[in-house]
Amino acid sequence: MRTFDDLNRPYLLKKKQIESFKQKGFIKLKNVLSEETVVFYKDLISAIVLGQNTQTKPLEERDLYHQAFLQVSNLWTKSGQVKAFVFSKRLAKIASALLKVSGVRMYHDQALYKEPGGGITPWHADQQYWPLATDKCVTAWLPLQKTPIEMGALAFAEGSHKLMFGRDIAISAKSEKEIEAKVTQNDIPHHVSAFDLGEVSFHYGWTWHRAGANKSNKARAVMTIIYMDENMKLQEPSNENQKVDRDVFCAGVQVGEIINSELNPVLFSSGVQ
Repeated sequence: MRTFDDLNRPYLLKKKQIESFKQKGFIKLKNVLSEETVVFYKDLISAIVLGQNTQTKPLEERDLYHQAFLQVSNLWTKSGQVKAFVFSKRLAKIASALLKVSGVRMYHDQALYKEPGGGITPWHADQQYWPLATDKCVTAWLPLQKTPIEMGALAFAEGSHKLMFGRDIAISAKSEKEIEAKVTQNDIPHHVSAFDLGEVSFHYGWTWHRAGANKSNKARAVMTIIYMDENMKLQEPSNENQKVDRDVFCAGVQVGEIINSELNPVLFSSGVQ
């Protein structure tokens, strides 16, 4: 199996970067992955996404959610090579440092492919879907190509992870309309910029984010990894989406227990040498 040194080599985070993440709710980091790593895994992950995709309707016949992207989860269970990528100590240690926890475990991974002509990804907060007891969770967004704004680069609303508004709204036309109005009316800084090859972003589960339509003639290939505190406990689901996630990604775990099913391995812990 092919290996890449940069997946496990430490990435030096500065204290001011960790504090900025805490305040803004997101951070973009350059040169996290090498060009060789990104190119290799784009081909591998793309093959799995195309093989697992069940979406057959033309874009114009889909609802807003399914116009946004093709979606495949837990790719690490489908390929040993993808597992090596998703289990990267480099990425997991960054997540642990940003969250200021002793270690992180897997919640799940997810490929998000925005097809050429694919629509917007509406404003939303990921944790609306997650039955997690605390906010110590983060999404790593890993583009598998240079990603200009017109391809659907991710945008963030600064400081939105501290707000309670929008936490009960699933990703939809409603979330796009109501969160956009809140961002505009309250002059919340809205950050969007291109991603260089090897650049990765991290955002809290409650950070509002969106992506524009893919106006290019190529698919926007993105892999995401969702990390949670290694001591994260399952909370009683507060909506139907969280019930689904509990059953799919936390099977067998009881409310109040640490989420340590076979699908939730520890990926980095400061107590593990």
